[in-house]
Amino acid sequence: MPSSAPSFAELLGRCERSAVHLELRDSYAPTDRFEAWRRGERVDWEDRVSWWHPYDQLIADSVARGVVIRRARIVSEPVSEYIRWEHYVTRANITAGEQVRWLPRRRATDIPLPGNDFWLFDGHLLRVHHFSGDGQVVEDEITRDPATVKLCSTAFEAVWERAVPHQLFHV
Repeated sequence: MPSSAPSFAELLGRCERSAVHLELRDSYAPTDRFEAWRRGERVDWEDRVSWWHPYDQLIADSVARGVVIRRARIVSEPVSEYIRWEHYVTRANITAGEQVRWLPRRRATDIPLPGNDFWLFDGHLLRVHHFSGDGQVVEDEITRDPATVKLCSTAFEAVWERAVPHQLFHV
């Protein structure tokens, strides 16, 4: 189902201070890049042109104008193959300027969490991702509902506080 929500680029373009992203799934719909990694292909990190994508540039441009971008991932352990791949390619996120942390799911038991992944822009605009069971994005929902925003903001900060910085999290 096509989404009528503004694009991620539009939302991040309007963002002034912060964008936080919480990921709750152990796998998402496979991409060509994931399938290549599964076949043993690896990124040549020295050849930035070969892996730098428009998303990376969007993040880098936003960080350059002062937006702090943080991503937290809650993961089961042992991690799924998909999460091993995500951990590997997170180098691109870090290079673009994101701060990334990982929280083992067992350490999140007492944190009230929303049911869906989300992006929260400037602490007041929420983009919620709705996925099918196999990890395909079905729809993105935009809300400014104060109670929903508060739940997601509080959840993210609790996860961030406990989570392990990317460089210290080993899969």
